[in-house]
Amino acid sequence: MGLVGVQGDGNGEMALSLGSKNKYKRMDSELSDDFEDDASHHHHQLERKKSTRKYVLACAIFASLNNVLLGYDVGVMSGAIIFIQEDLKITEVQEEVLVGILSIISLLGSLAGGRTSDVIGRKWTMAFAAIVFQIGAAIMTLASSFEVLMIGRVLAGVGIGFGVMIAPVYIAEISPTVDRGSLTSFPEIFINLGILLGYVSNYAFSGLSVHINWRVMLAIGILPSVFIGFALFIIPESPRWLVMQNRVEEARSVLLKTNENDTEVEERLSEIVAAAGISNGEKNEEKAVWRELLSPSPSLRRMLITGFGIQCFQQITGIDATVYYSPEIFHDAGIVNKSKLLAATVAVGVTKTAFILIATFLVDRVGRKPLLYVSTIGMTVCLFTLSISLAILGKGQLGIAMALLCVCGNVAFFSVGMGPVCWILTSEIFPLRLRAQASALGAVGNRVCSGFVAMSFLSLARTITVGGTFFLFSLFSALSVAFVYKLVPETKGKSLEQIELLFQNHNEWDGSEMELGDAQHLVHKA
Repeated sequence: MGLVGVQGDGNGEMALSLGSKNKYKRMDSELSDDFEDDASHHHHQLERKKSTRKYVLACAIFASLNNVLLGYDVGVMSGAIIFIQEDLKITEVQEEVLVGILSIISLLGSLAGGRTSDVIGRKWTMAFAAIVFQIGAAIMTLASSFEVLMIGRVLAGVGIGFGVMIAPVYIAEISPTVDRGSLTSFPEIFINLGILLGYVSNYAFSGLSVHINWRVMLAIGILPSVFIGFALFIIPESPRWLVMQNRVEEARSVLLKTNENDTEVEERLSEIVAAAGISNGEKNEEKAVWRELLSPSPSLRRMLITGFGIQCFQQITGIDATVYYSPEIFHDAGIVNKSKLLAATVAVGVTKTAFILIATFLVDRVGRKPLLYVSTIGMTVCLFTLSISLAILGKGQLGIAMALLCVCGNVAFFSVGMGPVCWILTSEIFPLRLRAQASALGAVGNRVCSGFVAMSFLSLARTITVGGTFFLFSLFSALSVAFVYKLVPETKGKSLEQIELLFQNHNEWDGSEMELGDAQHLVHKA
């Protein structure tokens, strides 16, 4: 009995011991499973974040390819025009028309681009732009006379107008709020890359015969548009355009690819649906877009003044004159050799491209307005110094050095702020239902001012000298500082829909003094 009792007690203790061990094992197992689930979820989130950023980055790059065409044309024409003048025996007036007509004609593409992108979508508008440009570039390459060259130039201008207008709108509409500024600056990066490639092309092919070299330079410009055909198989349609077509599920699918978590997707989709005027699947009756633009509400009027004004100031400060006619500027400063002239323009292109990368890094960190302040004030100083240098120093080594320093400084300050931020703001500030066509209106202002500057620079320089012309540009640049101070809000960190509300509540962005202080802090920091 005692033996059985001991055995029983022993069994009981063993059973208790085994039971306790099993209990601890179950608890350890549950904790381990929970930890593994958390680790797996965290790993999944990290992987999704990486893949989302790569996907959005790829979309921004492919959407910006059309802008390489504009940049390349601007850069290559600055050198090609020297050889076209020699080969086709064109006059100075014809030279001005040939250079400037692209900007004027591109406004037709920009005007039509807004309505076209609302009808066929942002993605296919980019494709159409590339096709029209390719045809124009091919005609220019084979041109045997000034008249044929002009036909190709007109077609290329229309294609560029479409592409320049739609790229920032598309990128702004697919980008997450936190990265929108840097991604929307990609078109300006690619314009600068195109300018640099154009300058390098001028230098590389200048050694060929006069009849061949400028044709090769222009033909190279067709290549970027070929890659756009491949891009169409990768990039999605804009989710905001899909919502406007009442294709909400397709829009959700795109947002899932371009945003890092499902909660944000639903928040963005709700905001877009509300902004598009579609509630519970029903479209509200709205005034026709152009009628609304022509008789705007107070908030829309503020948007139009800001968007149209910043686009015009970007060009009337003379950036296209600096880029198109940099060989003439350096020639006026004292550089005579053609090869050295083209080498100096390559230095300008490298500077312009390098500093746009700085803007891309800073625009979502320090904001739009501080960069605009640094840019406009810096450009004013460089343009004024260049005008004084050309007027006083004459054609000596010091004059050449100062001209090169001021031109490079001007394009550097332009690339840090006015260049990219102008397009970022225009793509951000307008309501969804008006965004494409209002952005097109801003692009028209940009192209008209660009064409006016490009087509009048040589005549103006003959009348009041090159130095006098740049003094005039410095005055416009000084005015742009005041414009930014009074009429440009800070949009960093806000969704597109929140920015629309910002203009409706005008008092919320009367923080100019604070933002100017941020700019001064940025300069001291640099």
